[in-house]
Amino acid sequence: MKNVKKSLPIILGLLLVVMFSSCSNKEVIDACLDGHTFGFWGGLWHGIIAPVDFVLMFFRDDITIYAQNTNGAWYAFGFLLGSGGWGFLGGKGVCKKNK
Repeated sequence: MKNVKKSLPIILGLLLVVMFSSCSNKEVIDACLDGHTFGFWGGLWHGIIAPVDFVLMFFRDDITIYAQNTNGAWYAFGFLLGSGGWGFLGGKGVCKKNK
């Protein structure tokens, strides 16, 4: 019980730091929502190029990993397949070791 009482202020302090560090500015994306809406094929392509986008987004402000103007679930499904989110490309059956 003594250890819990000693660590409680530390835990509460860390909780407050995390809570206040999560505040961010609201981004206006209305300009992004005009024009072309990305569907399944756009999500698939964006999922495939996601590792490249992840690196480039550190150096450029106009590159993001996930498109803002999407049609919803079909884009997300394509993105998931393109990024290998279900492990189709890295499963045990892809690479068989020779004995």
